[in-house]
Amino acid sequence: MACIDELDPEVLLRGASFAECRALVEKRCHEVYYVDPGYAIFDKHIIGVPPIAVGVEEDTFILLPYTKPCYGTFLIRVPGGEEIERLRQKGRKRP
Repeated sequence: MACIDELDPEVLLRGASFAECRALVEKRCHEVYYVDPGYAIFDKHIIGVPPIAVGVEEDTFILLPYTKPCYGTFLIRVPGGEEIERLRQKGRKRP
């Protein structure tokens, strides 16, 4: 995939800090996983200040922070597909 925009993301936060993204994921999602910077999702590497929270919503969508150079950090909601199962296997579950 060349660009995250191909996933037709819904932007939940724009110009957010990593802490703001983490807080909204933890508040909004019952299923939250923590990944390290560099974790690849949809063949895109996530950057940020650990712990990076990635949430599963309605067993269908993934919420994740995404940083675009020159645009800043966004919290986006995208269809999860097979990435949800991979996240469940590789991510660290919220305590």
